Amino acid sequence: MKNPYPTIYDVLQKHRWIVLILVIGSFVTVLGSVGFVVYSVQQSKKEVFVLSPEGAVIPLRLEELRKYSKVEALAQLEQFHHLFYGLEAGNYEKRIEKALWLGDQTVSEVYQQKRSEGVYNRLLQYSLVQRVLSVRSEIYGESVPFGFRTVVLFEIKRGTVTDTYELVTTGKLIGVDRSFPENPHGLLLTEFYEQSLRKLTEEEVSNLNEDER
Repeated sequence: MKNPYPTIYDVLQKHRWIVLILVIGSFVTVLGSVGFVVYSVQQSKKEVFVLSPEGAVIPLRLEELRKYSKVEALAQLEQFHHLFYGLEAGNYEKRIEKALWLGDQTVSEVYQQKRSEGVYNRLLQYSLVQRVLSVRSEIYGESVPFGFRTVVLFEIKRGTVTDTYELVTTGKLIGVDRSFPENPHGLLLTEFYEQSLRKLTEEEVSNLNEDER
C-alpha cells in the first residue's frame, strides 16, 4: 500500500526546486533590469535638448547636434554682443549682468577696463544710447571648442549727433553645462579680446544705409 504521507526527503526535494526556480527568476529579473538601465542611459547620451535661435527647446541626436553646434555658436555670439554693446542709461547694468553669464574672466576683465575708463559713467552722465546695428561672426573649427571673429557695427547717439563704429572681437567658445535662462546654449566665451575699434566715415555710413535699402 502506497504511503499517503510524503517523506521528509520528498518535501525537501520539492522545496529545493522551488527555491532554485525563485533564485533563477530573481537573477534573470535583476539582469534584465540592469540591462534596461544601461540601454536607457546609452540612449539618453545620444539625445540632448538645445535652444533654437527662436527660443524653442528641441531634442537632437548627437549627430544632428554636431551640425547644429555652429548655429548655436552663432546665436550665442549674436546674443552676447547685443547684450554687451547695446546699452543705454536705464538698462545697461541688467544687460551687462546677462552678458557676463556667457563669458569667463576675460569678458569680466574687458568690462572692468571699460568701467575704469568711465565708459558707463559717460553713458549715465550724457544719457547716451548705444545701439547695435549688426553682428557678423565667423566660426573656426568643426566642433567645440570654436574660434571666432566677430564684426559689430553700433551707433552712439549724443542728442542730435550720431556716430557709427566698427568693432572687431575675437576669442574662443568652449562647451559648458547648459543653464536656463543664463546660458541656454551651453557655450562660454573665452580669450575674449577687442581687437580693433574705429569710427566710420560719413561715406561708409552712407554706403551702409544704401545696402540696407
